[in-house]
Amino acid sequence: MPNKNLFSTQINLAKFEKATEEEKRQQDVMSESTTFFKDGMRKLMKNPLAVMSLIFLIFILLVITFAPMVVPYSYSQINTVNGVRDKTAKNLAPFEYSEMEQEYMAEGGKVFPHIMGTDAQCRDYFMRIVYGTRVSLAVGLFASILVLIIGLLYGSISGYLGGRVDLIMMRIVDIIYSLPDMLIIILLSVVLDEVLSSVIQGTIFARLGVNMIALFIVYGLLYWVGMARLVRGQILTIKNNEYVLAAKASGAKSGRIIRKHIIPNCISVIFISTALQVPSAIFTESYLSFLGLGVSAPMPSLGSLANEAREGLQSYPWKLWLPAIVICLIVLSFNLLGDGLRDAFDPKLKK
Repeated sequence: MPNKNLFSTQINLAKFEKATEEEKRQQDVMSESTTFFKDGMRKLMKNPLAVMSLIFLIFILLVITFAPMVVPYSYSQINTVNGVRDKTAKNLAPFEYSEMEQEYMAEGGKVFPHIMGTDAQCRDYFMRIVYGTRVSLAVGLFASILVLIIGLLYGSISGYLGGRVDLIMMRIVDIIYSLPDMLIIILLSVVLDEVLSSVIQGTIFARLGVNMIALFIVYGLLYWVGMARLVRGQILTIKNNEYVLAAKASGAKSGRIIRKHIIPNCISVIFISTALQVPSAIFTESYLSFLGLGVSAPMPSLGSLANEAREGLQSYPWKLWLPAIVICLIVLSFNLLGDGLRDAFDPKLKK
């Protein structure tokens, strides 16, 4: 091979070695295509506490969905044996049978067991907890979606427009922060009881009751301010980036810039905050129902079941333990899942 000039730009291929099979496999792994969601889910699946929480929540959803198809009782049904009201089925312990049920079984009849016993009105306690869990989860999810929509819209407008508009909107948020939510719920319950009681009679809202409607109104009025502040802070950081300035220079409208460029880049924080809002809403509904400001009877919730169990706490302690344990496990699972989502999807925590 002829000698080449020291400063020649020609590449000498003899100085290169072929890649080994291990290096080729490593390059395949390193070049694997992925998305933000796939990468986050991969990290989430490596978090054992988040995975256990997700499995438990799926199990709860399966139970409250399919249990009414298997258990032959309803949440308001008074226990009967062969069509006759069973007055001896009062405050039964888990898997305990009443006197009439034992006599009926001795005659060859079959009785489905009371998995968690019965209450003071001879109603199956397991089905009341199932429907109470349904109510609590539905309230938590609906309230979180309501908070997400209002907070996202308000915070996006405030953060993007900035200036005097942002100043006025944030002062409104400060005023709302100072309002006592419990007092407003009580006042709304009293006012709406006079106004809406006759209006909602015979509708689906009558099953929820005036107290729950007041709770949803308070969530729409007060609880979105935290989400609004979070979204505003994210948008203030993002709106001065180059791709947003390029969209403005190309003539894109403000609504399109917010929808297409800004919100997708802070969606991870919004998603995580919404996941953490669900247990807060469930806990709020539970303690309001415990105080008698939640779901109206006979529809149960976990908080109202715990409230009813106070009367026989010394004689029938499991009636308080069971709904309290379900509340604690659901709230704990959502909190652990929210922490796992934050660790997996928050780009600021990536190493």
